Amino acid sequence: MNYQLYPTLHASQEYVVFSSGLGGHGKFWQAQIAAFQQHYHVLVYDQEGCHADSDLLPDDYSFMHLAVQIKNLLVQLNIRKFHFIGHAIGGFIGLELTQLLSSHALHMQSLTIINGWASLDPHTLKCFQTRLALLEHAGAAAYINAQALFLYPPSWISNYHDEIKQQEYQQLSDFPPIPNVKKRIEALKAFALTAAHVEALAELPVLLIANQDDMLVPYTQTLYVWKQLAHAHLCLMAEGGHASTVTQASAVNQRILKFLQEKR
Repeated sequence: MNYQLYPTLHASQEYVVFSSGLGGHGKFWQAQIAAFQQHYHVLVYDQEGCHADSDLLPDDYSFMHLAVQIKNLLVQLNIRKFHFIGHAIGGFIGLELTQLLSSHALHMQSLTIINGWASLDPHTLKCFQTRLALLEHAGAAAYINAQALFLYPPSWISNYHDEIKQQEYQQLSDFPPIPNVKKRIEALKAFALTAAHVEALAELPVLLIANQDDMLVPYTQTLYVWKQLAHAHLCLMAEGGHASTVTQASAVNQRILKFLQEKR
């Protein structure tokens, strides 16, 4: 399993764990590492099944598999207390992880979910159906080329076109097995916030961040989560798109760090 542990630049014993969305790669969090190293040890990792040389995922694959994966890594690294920060399905991994903590002497100190949902929105489903159709009928390159339309605001794509092209080239060179992509999207479609999740979060500090211009996940989905988690802190951002950790990195970093410092 690929992971990177960046030690804090100051005398802190606290950890933050970053879990990415559908792409599954730890490098998604490059814009967060330096800012969070000022206060925490930073752990980023690649989710199972997300590289060209990955084994095929099991037929019963779900986000609980990914929760077990990060739980095992935390135990391996002897990280017993940590803050968990997830983007979209990365937040769902955090939710599933709450079901495993008590039996493994792990303590999640807070959970941050960025542009997540309580259950799959019809608009989001249509977006993924479109991408799957591109993958099936036009191939991996078309699937990757469509990604930026869902992740970034139009102005970001215009201003960073060359950088996006380079990222797409790298993604194509390491594109995972197509059955893995399909199984991850099926797991995404099947996930929903449950009463067990809500109960596990009752005493846990929670931050919900949503972007009102998110092209992939309507921000109202975060409002539905908030209604079920009355104690959660809500941050609505006007701009940034689905990948606001990239396009509005400074603002997102400051908001999460402020939340974490307040919960110390």
